[in-house]
Amino acid sequence: MPTSDGLPIGALSRRTGLAVSAIRHYEKLGLLKPWRNAGGQRRYERADIRRLSFVMIAQNLGLSLTEIREVLSGLPGGRTPTPEDWTRISEGLRSHLDQRIRTLEKLRDDLDGCIGCGCLSLPRCALYNPQDRAARHGAGPRYLMGDSPES
Repeated sequence: MPTSDGLPIGALSRRTGLAVSAIRHYEKLGLLKPWRNAGGQRRYERADIRRLSFVMIAQNLGLSLTEIREVLSGLPGGRTPTPEDWTRISEGLRSHLDQRIRTLEKLRDDLDGCIGCGCLSLPRCALYNPQDRAARHGAGPRYLMGDSPES
C-alpha cells in the first residue's frame, strides 16, 4: 500500500539522474515495484530514490543486476529503509568487495605477465586463466561475459 501520493516516473528520473527508460528497465527486472494511482499512472515511493541510488552505486562496485536484485529483496516493502537496513546490506556486500579488492590487487601485481586484453584464450594465462579453465564455459572472454572463475 502506498505511503503517499507517490512520485511520477518523470520526477523519479529527475531526482536520480536516470533516464525514464532505465527506470522502466529496472522495474522489469524487479528492482522497483511501482503502484498505479486511480488514473492508472505509475507511482513510486520516495524510498525508490534510495533504491535507484543503491543500484547505481552497486553497479559501480561491479555487482550484476541479478546480484543487486537479490540484495534489494532484503529491503522492506512499504516503508523507507532504516539506517539499520542499509547497515545490514552493506555488511553483506563486504565479502563481494573484499574479493573484488583481492582480484584488483592480483591484477596490479601480475599485470606485467598479462596485457589485460581479456581474451582468456591463452592456454597458460597465469593471471585469469591458468590451465585454460575458462574454455569449459565456451568461446570468448568468458569471465568478462559473466562467467565466474570459481564456477
